[in-house]
Amino acid sequence: MIRQDFNRIDSKRRNVVDHRKKQFADPSYKEAQYPHRLNFYATPPTADITLEQFEQWAIDRLRILAELEACSFRNKTPAETATHIKPLLDNSSSTQLFAQRQKDHYSHFILRLAFAATEDLRRRFSRVETMLFRLRLGADDMRERAAFVQSLNIDWEPVTDEERRELATELAAVSSFAYGGKKTLQAQEDESWCKVDWERVPDLVETRRVFLRAGKAYVPAREQQSMVITEFSARLERALELTARALPRLDEDDRLTPILNHLSKTFIVPDATFGGNNTAIDGAEITARNMDNLSQHFPMCAMNLHKSLKRDAHLKHFGRLQYTLFLKGIGLSLEECLVFWRQSFNRITDDTFNKEYRYGVRYSYGDVGGDSNRRGGGGSPYSCQKVMTMPPGPHGCPYGHFSMDNLAALLQSAGVNDRGVLQGVKEDKEHKKFHMACNRVFEHIHKNELKRAIDEGIMTEAQLETIVHPNEYFKRSYLLKNMGKMQQQQQQQQGGGGDVKMGE
Repeated sequence: MIRQDFNRIDSKRRNVVDHRKKQFADPSYKEAQYPHRLNFYATPPTADITLEQFEQWAIDRLRILAELEACSFRNKTPAETATHIKPLLDNSSSTQLFAQRQKDHYSHFILRLAFAATEDLRRRFSRVETMLFRLRLGADDMRERAAFVQSLNIDWEPVTDEERRELATELAAVSSFAYGGKKTLQAQEDESWCKVDWERVPDLVETRRVFLRAGKAYVPAREQQSMVITEFSARLERALELTARALPRLDEDDRLTPILNHLSKTFIVPDATFGGNNTAIDGAEITARNMDNLSQHFPMCAMNLHKSLKRDAHLKHFGRLQYTLFLKGIGLSLEECLVFWRQSFNRITDDTFNKEYRYGVRYSYGDVGGDSNRRGGGGSPYSCQKVMTMPPGPHGCPYGHFSMDNLAALLQSAGVNDRGVLQGVKEDKEHKKFHMACNRVFEHIHKNELKRAIDEGIMTEAQLETIVHPNEYFKRSYLLKNMGKMQQQQQQQQGGGGDVKMGE
């Protein structure tokens, strides 16, 4: 009896020790090598990085994934997506090859931890990571891509030169059918082939892009990319399920848990900042008296606050704070902001306004509140993520906080009456894609200006990336609606400069 109890307890102890040994023994802390730009992320990284790198690398990758998802929702073609994403990939890459690939490796695994908790997050993460992998695979050098695929040790059987010569006619027929007869004979002969069980590539069999023989599908090199992407997606989905099961057993550093939680919330609405350098719009009359006219460029969150303020001559604390910081972000000066609030609160006396509300406006601008607040310039305008996480009320994000009936009424009051757009907003709201609903409305309201801006090269696709900040919404709306005026001012300035030179 004593022996049995001792063995049972000892068995438990041994299991605990073995679990720890298995968890940490195999990777053996060593610096990873990155012979290829592409990565299947089969092995977790083990080298040390700083907490700042941990967070910043994950945020940089998340911005790219969020933009990829936005391209998908907008039904952009693969070529359009690649063009749109390229500047983001270039900006997030290090000049050093090893550092670039290390950041890619770590950021993937950090986000894998953040998004493994729920099935919805796992599904979304797998989908956009597969999109990113497909983009990189298609852009990679053909020779490097072939070397990477060969390193994966996927159980494909290469077709020998002898077998390829034997089946030359049949393989050439497959190539000609797939390319519509446009591929040269030399290119057909140079193409490499592999063979797999036909059940693994039913989509290729259905579209007649492979040759079938004895239960094997002969797959040309160009179609192997599709197989690599499918394999990447399948492996990632399995890895995410394993990560989800392991999360409760992980003894994470207390410093990491808030970061991971923040990243998972950020995946719903990407975070963004809007600094002082972004606020100025040359030629814009940002004054208290012009605010009603400027409100046509407001996103629905700010427009709702503006309408509520005009109706009630009052806003509660969170609404005042959100709106004041937004007005500060569009370039309204402190003096003009005080005039605006005083005129809006027209049912109270000057004395009441000065006692109860004036200080709050000055504090938001950093005019009062201690040295630290003055040095920081007051509060920053709220991003979409910040607005989304505010307590429910008349403030916050209408797409997330309003019922569909109230949201539809607000949109219609802003001139959005298209049934297709309203239905799209409803679907975005149901899927918690609130920032995509906002972008959908923006693109509808500015569809003519957006087309002109792109056709005439006034703005590039990169400059029109997904809006994730209310103040960016305002600035882009104002610039698009006033393109003619802006161009005229630029021409006058250039013409004036030319006259001076001619006079000289």
